[in-house]
Amino acid sequence: METTTNPTVQVVDIQFRPGQKVYYFDPAGLTLRAGDHVIIDTARGAEYGIVTGGNHYIPEKDVVPPLRCVLRIANAQDEKTVEANREKEQNAYEVCQQKIAEQELDMQLVSAECAFDGSKLLFFFTADERVDFRELVKSLASIFHTRIELRQIGVRDKAKMVGGLGICGRPFCCASFLDDFQPVSIKMAKTQNLSLNPTKISGTCGRLMCCLKYEQDAYEDLIRNAPKAESFVDTPDGRGTIVEVDLLRSRVKVRLEDHPETISTFANGDIAVLRSGKAKKNDPPIPADLAPISGAGKERTPQIEKKDEDLTLNPIRFRYSTEAVVDEPEETVTPEVIVGSAPEQKKRRRNRHKSHGQNREDHQAATQQAEKPADSAPSPEKKPGHHRNYHRRYRPKNRSANKAE
Repeated sequence: METTTNPTVQVVDIQFRPGQKVYYFDPAGLTLRAGDHVIIDTARGAEYGIVTGGNHYIPEKDVVPPLRCVLRIANAQDEKTVEANREKEQNAYEVCQQKIAEQELDMQLVSAECAFDGSKLLFFFTADERVDFRELVKSLASIFHTRIELRQIGVRDKAKMVGGLGICGRPFCCASFLDDFQPVSIKMAKTQNLSLNPTKISGTCGRLMCCLKYEQDAYEDLIRNAPKAESFVDTPDGRGTIVEVDLLRSRVKVRLEDHPETISTFANGDIAVLRSGKAKKNDPPIPADLAPISGAGKERTPQIEKKDEDLTLNPIRFRYSTEAVVDEPEETVTPEVIVGSAPEQKKRRRNRHKSHGQNREDHQAATQQAEKPADSAPSPEKKPGHHRNYHRRYRPKNRSANKAE
């Protein structure tokens, strides 16, 4: 079986200025060491650089094409040229500051850089809004008689170029070892339980500190393995609710259910989560006997297992009369099937109900006739729905007629 090997390329690490980004260059057969001064080929022409890492090999996929090469090691004349360019940069910086103040431009000059061959002056500045600096370019070009270029940068780039000390007392990370700026968000401060006061989580540049990114992966891993706040857990002292989570020490503070005034501290490995997170309306209730840790040493009442009883169906007996219940022998009842259209079925049901009502009235009349004595006179027939007590009216007597009598 053939093994595929990743191709490698020999490179050297070079910086243009101390504190700036490190770039890969082809040594072109030269053996270089850290601290050597070299002349390199760039998109802006020949430039002066400092070697930060000697010859070494890296995977070819890490190289950003095109890979430019080192022209030569800097000699004494190159060192004099660099010193003259540094003096020219200092003079150009002071002149540009004066012109900005004269034209009252809302911009802050950061630095000035001169090309190795002296063909261009590059000025870096910061501004809150867009600035019209065309007149400034004309005045600078008339003074230095060279190509002038102004470039606007952000406050983080300014801190990287100028340098300084952070609130930790150490030099800026961006000016020391950071090559690129990593994205930092306020969510990282919340994850690490830091104060959201802008003065405490912001750097000298006014942006969020770059060091918030360093421990973010570790905190995310701790949160992934730690219980959530307000979770219902079981502990050796009983069940309770988590009120605080200490990620770095891997322990939690629990308010016990039986003693709400007591808050105990337990390690993450000494608890069992019964409900993760805050309870919701649709969550099922937690059984009272669910205690895998605190209930392990307690005696539990044995639960008698109920055997599945055979289900039996008793016959249903209908009561057709209010006078007595007739016990009929059990027999198979075949339901009546009504055949016909829907209107005919409704008509048959209506007639059947009428016949049942008539039979009931005849039965009641026969019972009353049997209870009456033989010599009693027959009572007049009553109309259905007629009640004499309800239709009797009170008629007052004529008082005047009574007085006359």
